[in-house]
Order: sequence, then structure tokens, then C-alpha cells
Amino acid sequence: MAGESASAAPARSEGLVTVRASINGRTQQLEVDPRATLLDTLREELDLTGTKKGCDRGQCGACTVHVDGRRVVSCLTLTATLDGKKVTTIEGLASDGELHPMQKAFVAHDGFQCGFCTPGQIMSAVACVEEGHADSDDDIREHMSGNICRCSAYPGIRAAITDARKEMR
Repeated sequence: MAGESASAAPARSEGLVTVRASINGRTQQLEVDPRATLLDTLREELDLTGTKKGCDRGQCGACTVHVDGRRVVSCLTLTATLDGKKVTTIEGLASDGELHPMQKAFVAHDGFQCGFCTPGQIMSAVACVEEGHADSDDDIREHMSGNICRCSAYPGIRAAITDARKEMR
């Protein structure tokens, strides 16, 4: 194009926001669209695909992760709000190659069938125990009610939580 200077492509950071967060113990600086959800950032930008996309409306719990130790549905959490926060996903739950007690209990009690909801179930289960809401089956049912399992593995999930609770305390 004669007479026109080639305009540079828009900078990647145009319109993006900078977020610095600890994700699974590793501090990361991210340039994200202010509309990006944590779920999409984890899966598409950071390749942390253990967190599952279920309903994408915050109703099924498949995308549950921890932010500063509290469970959140990552499909309704904007990444831009996480500056300075600590995010833990299912990939960050194990330590030194050793499964978290809740992960071990889910395996021992067959707390999964298809496995799709399992990461979100495990993240909610860990929070359920840490929040002190796992003292009875009724308590567990109530505080895990935001996580849907289409295979109905609930008896195994409740047994896993009860078992892991003993080791986590």
C-alpha cells in the first residue's frame, strides 16, 4: 500500500488487564480480557484442564476451585478480580507427588463414576471439611448440594468425605 505506512497490529495487551496471582503455589502475571472467567483462563491460557466446564452457569459445581482457601465456581469468577489472590485447582491439591487425603478417599470409596464432576466434587469436599461442615451425613449433603453428579455417586462421595475428614483434622 503506497503512501500508507504499515500500521502495527494492535498490541496484545490493548484492553487487557494485568493480574498477578498465585496459582497452585506458583506466582503468575497474566494479561487477561477483563471479561475472562477464571475457568477459561485456567483451561485455555494456563492449560490446567483438570477444572471442568459443566453448565457454565454456576449451577453444577464442576468448575469449583479454591480462591484464598474458599470454594468458588470458576465459571462465574472473573480473572480480573483475582489480583493478589491464591488460587488452588485440582492439579494443585496433591503435594510432593502424594495425593491429598480427599483424593485418596475418593479413590478408596469409588466416589466417582464417569469422573467428569470429580475435580469439582473433590475441591468442594476439601472446603466442606475445612469449613467444619462435615460432621454428619446431613451436614455433608447440605454443604455439597451445589455439586451435581449425573452418575449419582453420592454415597461414595459422602463416604469419602467422612473418611478423609478424619485424616484432614
